[in-house]
Amino acid sequence: MNRRDRLAIKVGGFLAASTIRAWMSTLDYKAALYDPTIDPVDERNRGQKIYIFWHENILFPLYLRGHCNLAMLLSRHRDADLLTEVANLLGFAFVRGSTGRGGGTALRELLRKSRHMNLTITPDGPRGPRRVLAPGAIYLSSKLGLPLVALGLGYDRPWRLRSWDRFAIPRPYSRARGVVSPPMVIPPNLDRDGVEHYRLQVEQMLNRLTNEAEAWAEAGTPKIDEVPVRRQRGWRQTHKRAPHQLPAAHISLPAPALAGPAKARNG
Repeated sequence: MNRRDRLAIKVGGFLAASTIRAWMSTLDYKAALYDPTIDPVDERNRGQKIYIFWHENILFPLYLRGHCNLAMLLSRHRDADLLTEVANLLGFAFVRGSTGRGGGTALRELLRKSRHMNLTITPDGPRGPRRVLAPGAIYLSSKLGLPLVALGLGYDRPWRLRSWDRFAIPRPYSRARGVVSPPMVIPPNLDRDGVEHYRLQVEQMLNRLTNEAEAWAEAGTPKIDEVPVRRQRGWRQTHKRAPHQLPAAHISLPAPALAGPAKARNG
């Protein structure tokens, strides 16, 4: 990349980040969480996690949870260069690469960051298919021993681009809603069949929560235990896990618990 390209990305990233802050600040945000302590800004949050959401809704967490001790996995494709700059300006650390073929360097960097940061992935990115969960998120969760948290996100009748993911642009002053799963523990040392089993279960969970969030946003009706969600300006030291406490990956959690493969249950 030459100097002109780098300058264009810097300027474009600054303009895009400023636009996202102004645009997304007009929305009305509410969320329903199966476990409120999984929010990285909650003082009861303990242990690192991997947060996943569909690529089309990336503006939602980019605006709300910058500067909250999150590292985002972004591809090495040139079309992700601008997104990397935007994520950095909005307060996200990042790792460039993939969890698939040739992703050894990215995996090592994610392992290093996961010791003190939460991770976040768009598991259908960078090029789809739309709302189909790639196995990398399951592999990473199993390899690092970190639970997955599915973020179902939706807006009230957003505008959509003609891109592979039908990227969502919320209407100003409209409703934005999130329905968030509790941590989902993925067993270690999965074989290919095990990865596929959990991939399908997590994909179904994320799609169900996304559909629920979209219907909630469009209906505009209240939901039991809904909470307003506000943008955080910084991550407090008090949110760090105390050394004597076990991370969530070592704790069995209730629904939506993931059942093991049939051969494991019968064995």
